[in-house]
Amino acid sequence: MEKKLRVGILGATGMVGQRFISLLENHPWFEVVTLAASPRSAGKTYEEAVGGRWKMDTPMPEAVKNLIVLNVNDAIHVSAGVDFVFSAVDMSKEEIKKIEEAYARAETPVVSNNSAHRWTPDVPMVVPEINPEHFAVIENQKKRLGTTRGFVAVKPNCSIQSYAPVLTAWKEFEPYEVVVTTYQAISGAGKTFKDWPEMVGNIIPYIGGEEEKSEQEPLRLWGRIEDGVIVKAEEPKITSQCIRVPVLNGHTAAVFVKFRKQPSKEQLIEKMVNFKGIPQELKLPSAPKQFIRYMEEDNRPQVALDVDYEKGMGISVGRLRPDTVYDWKFVGLSHNTVRGAAGGAILCAETLKARGYITAK
Repeated sequence: MEKKLRVGILGATGMVGQRFISLLENHPWFEVVTLAASPRSAGKTYEEAVGGRWKMDTPMPEAVKNLIVLNVNDAIHVSAGVDFVFSAVDMSKEEIKKIEEAYARAETPVVSNNSAHRWTPDVPMVVPEINPEHFAVIENQKKRLGTTRGFVAVKPNCSIQSYAPVLTAWKEFEPYEVVVTTYQAISGAGKTFKDWPEMVGNIIPYIGGEEEKSEQEPLRLWGRIEDGVIVKAEEPKITSQCIRVPVLNGHTAAVFVKFRKQPSKEQLIEKMVNFKGIPQELKLPSAPKQFIRYMEEDNRPQVALDVDYEKGMGISVGRLRPDTVYDWKFVGLSHNTVRGAAGGAILCAETLKARGYITAK
């Protein structure tokens, strides 16, 4: 069997870092060999560094408990023992940009869950079923960085996963105006109910920066490459509201769409359920067999019943019906820390490996 690629996780002690660790346990292609976090965690075993803050519903994998946490700021040292890294560091955007580029310049590919590089023109921001062709800008990025194998690639915001793939599936009908309200789980803020008791029985109608991401990031996914950089699409115009709700995992979106070409309900459902991409064609390890499913029941999708569809990597859609102001409306649901965060980044890394961008050192 081909030797597994050696993986490091930057920001390994946080919630998304923990999700990476849990999802990568027994991964057929990747093996977690290095964990890095802030200087206050460096030098401790991973189990000591996390202490009572393990937030996953599965036990901490035995293979990582005794790994010594390294200082994430020491890119040369951390890079020495890995083929590539996942980034889930919790810092300011400028600090994240700097540290991710430091790893890239140390000839270590970075697959990031962070938002810092999502609008860097030559950094691909990819949902592998939607825009894997954007990985082509990596060659231009390498020239800018002066690297031969190091680069940064990112995945988009968790809040767009429950509707951007659906709108992509409907592209031929030319959606041009979209209203979306997202109802977002507390794990999106890195919290549990134990950490955030004021969220029990509560709704907060504000999530900093989230509405701009929800409106703009899909346009970058649908953008085109010009002169080695990604130029965002002009349409559809999206307006959004993002609301924090008392749910642990699972972002729900209520979406209204106007089309230039008028599809039937049957056409819309057919395009959704048959929508697939490179991950499905290549049968990548983390790829859902069925990316988007349509649920006929009036009361689905529900977080409690449907958030773990396809191990959290699939999207559930329901309540597709005509609207009196817009043309059609629907409700989508995705797992925000699996498909929307660590799992989405892992699928990006699998696609990058399959395309030859990530190799053994």
